[in-house]
Amino acid sequence: MNESVNIPQSSEELFQFIDSNAISSEKIVAPRYSYWKSVFRVFFRKKTNIFMIVVLLLMFLVAFVMPNFWVYDPMENVQNASTFNLSPARAMRYFHDGSLKWILGTGAMGNSIFYGIVASARTSLLLAIICAAINMTVGIIVGAVWGYSKKVDAVMLVIYNIIANVPYILLISVLVYIIGSGFWSFIFALTVTGWLSIAYFFRTQVMIIRDREYSLASRCLGTPVARVISKNILPFLTSVIVTLLATELPSYISMEVFLSYIGVGLSATVPSLGRMIQQGQTAFLTFPWAFWPPVIVASVITIILYLLGQNLADASDPRTHM
Repeated sequence: MNESVNIPQSSEELFQFIDSNAISSEKIVAPRYSYWKSVFRVFFRKKTNIFMIVVLLLMFLVAFVMPNFWVYDPMENVQNASTFNLSPARAMRYFHDGSLKWILGTGAMGNSIFYGIVASARTSLLLAIICAAINMTVGIIVGAVWGYSKKVDAVMLVIYNIIANVPYILLISVLVYIIGSGFWSFIFALTVTGWLSIAYFFRTQVMIIRDREYSLASRCLGTPVARVISKNILPFLTSVIVTLLATELPSYISMEVFLSYIGVGLSATVPSLGRMIQQGQTAFLTFPWAFWPPVIVASVITIILYLLGQNLADASDPRTHM
């Protein structure tokens, strides 16, 4: 069987002429990609992250704004023995001022447990932020140079082996006894060698990346060391930095609570969660309202910071952006 096929005869029907543009021909049609936009898209995909951020923001708001209006004075009722160790219900009836000041009862000296927790949370959060900022900044910079330069590596390994063999708690305790237990003295004790373990960790990560082909090509082209580290190495360690920060922030709060609990941390004049736990643990069976609220607040802050940091570290991994 023969079927007739209509074949166009003119060239105008076979081809269509379009304008030629050399610049347009080089363009690739692809969606725009932003690394951090993709990170936050993956991060906020989990509704639990939004809930934890809201809770953390409320804690920050209460801890950093309320003390400016409601001053905590642990000695305000020290001369009135009838205000000592009042339960929340009894404290609200005794003071009957309708404020939130006595909603958690009073402590051993008639102090407000609620105001004490707010002031103590502010101290702990501020301490964690400052210590993490100092140790992470110094640790990342020193670790990057340490892992890149073999001469620096030889010197820093000796320093690390000497200091790393001294127990960290013992070193902090000695420094606190020598320089005092004030707020800034305690920060100095936590940061004078706290950056060293971070630097050693980054030294290992940098050594893995420094000998890759693009880094070797940059060195052969005469690229300065600082630019090689900042452009070729550190961007590949973003998820590692976030992961480490996720463990550093809550660790300082835990460290402050533990050291203050054993009497080595902040002085008695500086309100802290560890100091409140220490004061309440002697009678936590008879006066539980003085012990459990600071324990719960310290635990909630630590857990939220850790979970948010871990989830942000997972979101910063480019493999999750597919």
